Amino acid sequence: MKSSIKFILALFVLVTLGENLQAQGLKLPQPSTTQTVSQAFGLGKIDLTYARPNAKGRSIYGDLVPFGKVWRTGANSATVIKFTDAVKIEGKDLAAGEYALFTIPGKTEWTIIFNKGTKEWGSYTYSEANDVLRVQVKPTALKEKVETFSIQFANVFDTAAQLQILWANTGVNVNITTSIDEKVMADIAEAMKGEKKPYFQAAMYYFANGKDLKTTLEWMNEADKQMTDAPWVKLWKAKVQLKMGDKAGAAKTAKEGLDIATKIKNEEYVRLNTQLIEETKK
Repeated sequence: MKSSIKFILALFVLVTLGENLQAQGLKLPQPSTTQTVSQAFGLGKIDLTYARPNAKGRSIYGDLVPFGKVWRTGANSATVIKFTDAVKIEGKDLAAGEYALFTIPGKTEWTIIFNKGTKEWGSYTYSEANDVLRVQVKPTALKEKVETFSIQFANVFDTAAQLQILWANTGVNVNITTSIDEKVMADIAEAMKGEKKPYFQAAMYYFANGKDLKTTLEWMNEADKQMTDAPWVKLWKAKVQLKMGDKAGAAKTAKEGLDIATKIKNEEYVRLNTQLIEETKK
């Protein structure tokens, strides 16, 4: 009880002091700066807001941040993460929404917690009853020390990414996945009913995701009719032809793309179409 009263009094003093300094027009840097990270993911995005303490020569995990206890995963207010679409965290379902990101660090295992308590200061009033999801991950040793606590997104692909927690000599990777194929395929089918059919975009999705090559080529041909002077359309049409085993057709299409790119002085597509022509000779 006494420790709780002391904490509340200390917090009151800090808030009051901050208000007084602000009233006096004094502006000071924050000891733990706030960062907001926004990452496009799948068909939506992920937003993350957290505070970033520095190590300052201190012993971090197992000391400043105790093992086996719930941590705010940063400093100041609880770290908040928002998903616009449903995802899977380490293979477990998590609905779209806004969550507090708490963790329980350990020597050999971390627990990652997504909790409804997004308005909390730290983890002082954390309630397990508000947990939406818990997953366990293994920490890794970092070769180089990270001075400023960092959370970032890495290895980001269309439907997979990693949330990385980095501080001192410890790193934690949390795998995030999402499913978009069913919705994209439905959107393509609906779009193809309209007057302005997105042939090129639809063909690109089909090609990238291993869909029917015959349909992919048909749409590339239609896109080629729509954009006769686009060296990028020629390039990707040639890629489809090559994948279908039509080396002669691919070489012819890539040569057309090369000629267009040379004419409009687009060095990138001069290079790419030239490379594809060479691939047809193998």
